[in-house]
Amino acid sequence: MITATALHGCSLIDGTWIPGTNGEITGFDPRTNARLEPSYSLASSAQLRKATTAAKRAFQSYRLTSPELRADFLNSIADNIDALTEEIVQRASLETGLTPARLTGEVARTSNQLRLFATTVKSGEFHRVRIERGPRVDLRQRHIPLGPVAVFGASNFPLAFSTAGGDTASALAAGCPVVFKAHNAHPGTAELVGQAVLGAVEKHGLDAGVFNLVYGRGVEIGQELAADPAIQAIGFTGSRQGGLALMHTAFNRPVPVPVFAEMSATNPVFVFPGALADLESSTSLAAAFTASITGSSGQLCTKPGLVFVPRGVAGDAFVQLVASEFAGTTGQTMLTKGIAEAWQRGVDNLEKQPGVGIRAHGKPGAGENAPGPVVFESDIQTLLNNAVLQEEIFGAASLIVRYDSPEQLHEAALVLEGQLTATIHSSQDDFGEVTQLIPLLEDLAGRILFGGWPTGVEVGHAVIHGGPFPATSNAQSTSVGTLAIERFMRPISYQSFPAELLPDPVSDPNKWAVPREIDR
Repeated sequence: MITATALHGCSLIDGTWIPGTNGEITGFDPRTNARLEPSYSLASSAQLRKATTAAKRAFQSYRLTSPELRADFLNSIADNIDALTEEIVQRASLETGLTPARLTGEVARTSNQLRLFATTVKSGEFHRVRIERGPRVDLRQRHIPLGPVAVFGASNFPLAFSTAGGDTASALAAGCPVVFKAHNAHPGTAELVGQAVLGAVEKHGLDAGVFNLVYGRGVEIGQELAADPAIQAIGFTGSRQGGLALMHTAFNRPVPVPVFAEMSATNPVFVFPGALADLESSTSLAAAFTASITGSSGQLCTKPGLVFVPRGVAGDAFVQLVASEFAGTTGQTMLTKGIAEAWQRGVDNLEKQPGVGIRAHGKPGAGENAPGPVVFESDIQTLLNNAVLQEEIFGAASLIVRYDSPEQLHEAALVLEGQLTATIHSSQDDFGEVTQLIPLLEDLAGRILFGGWPTGVEVGHAVIHGGPFPATSNAQSTSVGTLAIERFMRPISYQSFPAELLPDPVSDPNKWAVPREIDR
């Protein structure tokens, strides 16, 4: 089992911690804006190329690893992360302001994701083998890994969407080495998890280039990674601006590569009259809505930023209940000073829009960067006429949109941008109208919920964390769940091959026991 060493304050390149030569950064405690030690040196362009070159070299051997070895490798990373839980949580709390309880849960989610992908690798289903032994030719199809993947750490999940998070886990499971760009807001957390991955690489005798961890200036190093010919795919979670910049560079390379970017969403919630039929239902719904907005200071990609509420007595009562809930809230520390400032700009911009007003405002929290949650109110016609009302505000803020008829919900669903989620609250009495709305929501979002709230994403086989643009850059994929492995693979077919030359997944002996479709 791994034991962390002191923080190195530099990049992990081809198995070695190498000081950078391109300046330095430090983390900051967002509760006080105090600088955290150690400082982290930033990789130069030449050092970054060394990392991508190592990943390209490692691909040739790592792609051929057996299911047992690859699964054991993923499980070892998970074991090492669990062994470092206390140190990881302590450092991550300093760098993000998130509570130890939240971070402890995120450590468990991170290691559980890795173990889930280990199970996926052993099952072999991701090979998607099809065999046709036709009368004229013998055709055998499987999926193979793309090559080295560049992964960018997310600001709001320093573990589950970071160093060994979902993108890294799914890429490694697919057989792709990873060059990971650490988020500059939590460099120490990234290094601790990087040590856990390095320990697993060394334990299993893998090529050191299988995992590289680099620090650099966000825009500069991001563009270099996206343009590097060794990189064959990109996983990104962050702003629309950042995702679009990576997409532009990756798509305009001499040989374009896919970018799987999760960017922005407002995750609309459609409340039908039946959900507000009595005071108990309305009170429970208002409390759950407020909790979904304010949890983690609203810094979740699935936060419900738009909630459609019917006009009338029941709707008015619900909005008043929400206002009372929000008025009693206290702000939580946001991840960085920059994110808190961006939240304030978004709130100020929405407040000055015609037809929009603040319904309730919570109290600021103690310390720095902890603004009070805000809930706005407007109407559906204003939303339809003003695209600003659709813009994501990353943090504890949401907009209640009042509507007069179910037909207006259809109009809204047709004009809203692509979303990660869409949520329905109704009673059985509303099912006729709900049935008509569902096909529109299928075109709008990657995950549709009935009841509940979209914050909190289950990690499993059937989940989709993705959606039409601009929620993501590729609506055919997911960044959470075992289907995520398919982002970093492509199909290939073998025609009329001698049995001796067939790769194991498509060979007749099938020693890996891969599930297969034969002569369907």
